[in-house]
Amino acid sequence: MTARTLISADAHWIEPPGWWEGRIPGRFQRIAPQLVKDADGGDAWRFGDVVAPIGIYCAAGKAGDWKWTGMRFDTVDPGFFDGPARLRDMDQDGVDAEVVFPTGRTLLYFLSHPDPEFHLAMVRAYNDAMLDFCAADPQRLLPLAAIPRTSVDDAVAEMRRCVAKGHRGVHILGYPSNHDRAHPEDDPFWAAAEALGTPVHIHVRLVPAGTPTRSKGKQGGDLAGLATTGLLDMPAHVADLIFAGVFDRFPGLRMVAAEAGAGWLPYLLEQMDDRWWRNRQWADAEIAHVPSEYFRRNWMITMMTDGYAVTNRHAIGVENLMWTSDFPHHGCEWPYSRKVVDAEFRGVPVAEREAILAGNAARFYGMER
Repeated sequence: MTARTLISADAHWIEPPGWWEGRIPGRFQRIAPQLVKDADGGDAWRFGDVVAPIGIYCAAGKAGDWKWTGMRFDTVDPGFFDGPARLRDMDQDGVDAEVVFPTGRTLLYFLSHPDPEFHLAMVRAYNDAMLDFCAADPQRLLPLAAIPRTSVDDAVAEMRRCVAKGHRGVHILGYPSNHDRAHPEDDPFWAAAEALGTPVHIHVRLVPAGTPTRSKGKQGGDLAGLATTGLLDMPAHVADLIFAGVFDRFPGLRMVAAEAGAGWLPYLLEQMDDRWWRNRQWADAEIAHVPSEYFRRNWMITMMTDGYAVTNRHAIGVENLMWTSDFPHHGCEWPYSRKVVDAEFRGVPVAEREAILAGNAARFYGMER
């Protein structure tokens, strides 16, 4: 295989109609997601009482002209939900490979459902459907498995099952123990991930157990929230895991902070080190190394349009950064990713550019070069 030059470490799919059919027990058919119409006649998924239009996730190529409602599966780009068509979209954009994340709002419906059997069955079905999507080319489409929150044992079992079937990592929406902070009860999960060599991903933020799916169907949205996506949460998650001693107990554990930006990271590393140094004698944080060392050893972080990440790449760690497209969501630049990247990385040495845009992801996910 020829060397890859552009790898997206954070892309997405849209669940196609009928993705769960034949994958769940018949008794769950009635409460499984149902395809319905939104207020403008577009397609939407109904999760219980919530109607969630597909339009918010169909923005690739729209350049600001996309709509939250009124978009239909038979009119949007099939690359959003069909594997072979996705490969054609990637070729058009010059993207060699993608790491494909699950959809948070769909998973929240399962993870917040009061029936744990439904919760577990739907997560398993979802993971299998993602494998089907990525089967178009497993060397270019790398699926991440969703992790259930029914119990730590179930989380470990599903991770083992999915890794054996071809998933390249796992995505957690919250700690498997259902605690709001890092907790020793999660240790069997971290231990299994370390033993399997399976990277654990946090996408934007972790959410408390029972957080329901919310409807998103109003044009415009919360601009303040969009401008700070993940920024209010990811620094706390990174610090929490480091100060909880997780990486002392599991030094080989690999983590990814995704879609929360990266330009802010040098400040967090500085402040973690300073606060630990000033408070280490009395604070409940008995860790063996300076906090920033754990980040550089155990974490990767992704960036989209993030000029501060490029400028601060040495303070972040060139080897810790991975570029992402966010395809097909509204943060993507498709089909002009290479043009945008060329502008943002102007003046960056070739070796550093190649590492951030492809080499780090290829190494981290064990891709063939």
